[in-house]
Amino acid sequence: MEMVWIVPGAGIAGILFAAWLAWDVLRRDQGTPAMREVASMIFEGANAFMRRQYTTIAGLALVVAAIVGFLVGYFDEDTELGILTAVAFLVGASCSALSGFIGMYVAVRANVRCASAATRSLREAIAVSLRGGAVSGFLIVALSLLGVAGIFGLYSRVLGHPIDKAPFYIVGFGFGASFVALFAQLGGGIYTKAADMGADLVGKVEAGIPEDDPRNAAVVADLVGDNVGDCAGRGADLFESTAAENIGAMILGVTIFALTGEESWILFPLIVRALGLVSTIIGVISVPFFTREEQDPMTPLNYAYWVIVSLCVGFMALATRITMGSEHWAWFFASGVVGILTSIVFVYITQYYTSGGWRPVREIVRASLTGPATNIVVGTAVGFETTAVTAIAIGAALVMSYIFGEQTGLPGGGIYGTAVATMGMLMSAAYVLSMDTFGPITDNANGIVEMAGAPAHSRRITDALDAVGNTTKALTKGYAMGSAGLAAFLLFSAFLDKVREHMAEDPASDFFGWPIYEIPLPVDLSGVGVFVASLIGVMLVFLFSSLALRAVGMAAGTIIEEVRRQFRERPGIMAGTERPDYGRAVDITTRAALKGMVAPGLLAVGTPVIVGVVFKGIHQAGWLADTGPQAVAGLLMVGTIGGIILATFLNNVGGAWDNAKKYIEAGHLRLSPAEARAIGVTAAASDNPGHEVVIGKGSEAHKAAVVGDTVGDPFKDTAGPSLHVLVKLLSTVTLVLAPLFMS
Repeated sequence: MEMVWIVPGAGIAGILFAAWLAWDVLRRDQGTPAMREVASMIFEGANAFMRRQYTTIAGLALVVAAIVGFLVGYFDEDTELGILTAVAFLVGASCSALSGFIGMYVAVRANVRCASAATRSLREAIAVSLRGGAVSGFLIVALSLLGVAGIFGLYSRVLGHPIDKAPFYIVGFGFGASFVALFAQLGGGIYTKAADMGADLVGKVEAGIPEDDPRNAAVVADLVGDNVGDCAGRGADLFESTAAENIGAMILGVTIFALTGEESWILFPLIVRALGLVSTIIGVISVPFFTREEQDPMTPLNYAYWVIVSLCVGFMALATRITMGSEHWAWFFASGVVGILTSIVFVYITQYYTSGGWRPVREIVRASLTGPATNIVVGTAVGFETTAVTAIAIGAALVMSYIFGEQTGLPGGGIYGTAVATMGMLMSAAYVLSMDTFGPITDNANGIVEMAGAPAHSRRITDALDAVGNTTKALTKGYAMGSAGLAAFLLFSAFLDKVREHMAEDPASDFFGWPIYEIPLPVDLSGVGVFVASLIGVMLVFLFSSLALRAVGMAAGTIIEEVRRQFRERPGIMAGTERPDYGRAVDITTRAALKGMVAPGLLAVGTPVIVGVVFKGIHQAGWLADTGPQAVAGLLMVGTIGGIILATFLNNVGGAWDNAKKYIEAGHLRLSPAEARAIGVTAAASDNPGHEVVIGKGSEAHKAAVVGDTVGDPFKDTAGPSLHVLVKLLSTVTLVLAPLFMS
């Protein structure tokens, strides 16, 4: 195949580029001794948490790998398949953990260098923070690409398994990546939001001290949380996305391979991912050329994104034209463009609902004038509203890409069109992840500047970068949710193909020896078994979110009590004559977060397995006919839809509440004297008496907005992102264990 060479070449280039970026960041100045002291505390706290977390995850992963290998080997009556699936699981889990850990390591080293750069220029600060974030982005996508391609090559080329069977053999890689991603996102999300809530509620609301004030014992734990949640957790999330969706698309390519005998249909997803990596390298290199002093830091990042999008469209045309031939390439290229455009749509949807420049956030700001209750009610309404455009955008993308694929006349062409759209949307994943990690680096830099007493002009630069970082983190969540929506249908279709493949090879099946694309497999929601399993799927989404949020609440309670205790027992802290015990706050939050992640994680992994086994038994007993794999398909389909909608609500309402608070803190809430008198605020509170009254920090509206933001924090940084992983974990666990659910 003409373009297969680009896969290892791009993967190696991505790793080398990440290594160069890391070298460039780590060689830079680390600032003043005070900056280095704060940074070292963040680094030590992040490392301590990551060691504890990954030790816990490693133990769980070894147990699950052994169980999965046994179940697959036993129920598929193929010991080798069980062993290969377990090995793929461990390789996927290891790559996911490695990429997240290295990315976090560079991010916590980049924060102090960004703070130091801010004392000199905006241009240098942007370069440091983006390149530090890009290390994580490129490592994750490159390791995902090389991991999937490497284990696929090992199983098909070295061990000699047929190329149309090998994609089914490597699904364990996606399951392993999903497993680690779930616990990494849960643990990191619980930690970061518990620390954030503790720092905000006791510091800002009770003690009335500024954000990142060194007198707050939770402030270092909060800065640590930005890294373990947004760097390592989100990194594992997108590693899992790229790996699982590559494998799912390869499985769908088997259908067309069976008809044409051309390997390109199976390998095409890897080629597109490789070309996306090349596009992103060029885009990151272009950022300094767009950067100017005294400009909005978001401007060069946006310009670079449009460079990447343009290159992705060109490379998609090249890949489809070369690999698919003159007869079909144009329709599949159109499907790919649909995916690329969908990524842009989700960026703007998220920006509209979470940016202070638009109606939704301003509605929440106005509601804050009448207290926290109205802030929360209006914010909740905005969150529910966001689900409409999300569902329409995902639905339109799937319908259009399916129709384009159907125009080729190939069996399974419509489904494959949706796979190409998903690959198109994920072509820019490395850059989006780079911008996501940009957020915690700039947030940490802002905290370091504040705690180290750096000059005021450097604080202005880090404030601007921190504001951009909040935007990029919100946009990443929208992008991740949109890609999860497209991928959910892809992985659901891959599960059905896995079941068809099993039926075609089972001598006891009515469809033994049939081509898999001719085997009917209806999933009828009117059947009792499928309906009940679907009901359980939606229940799982809400119960999982409940456990995640409860874990944040419990962990936040422990850190709040600790900060209050230190203020109460050590009055010198508030006077500035005594240093808080930061290490104790970090340790308390770590233990609470790791304890809280276990229950929702095991629930997510265990529920689809238990449902599949129970309904298989019911089917074998002859009590219900529509159970077995159809029941699991119902749970997968409806649970995934519920997860997408709930995650959209949680992500966007949390971002909207956060930016409503920042809108007030920035002094943008201004009332006429008449409006101010109506709510009991006098013109004396204004920066310009007699004109507009500024409602800013310390006002009752600000306190209400802080409450809303505190409620939204675990929504957008714990439960919402964890649901991204859950909806794909449901697919990977059912893909791997499909033989267990067959009668």
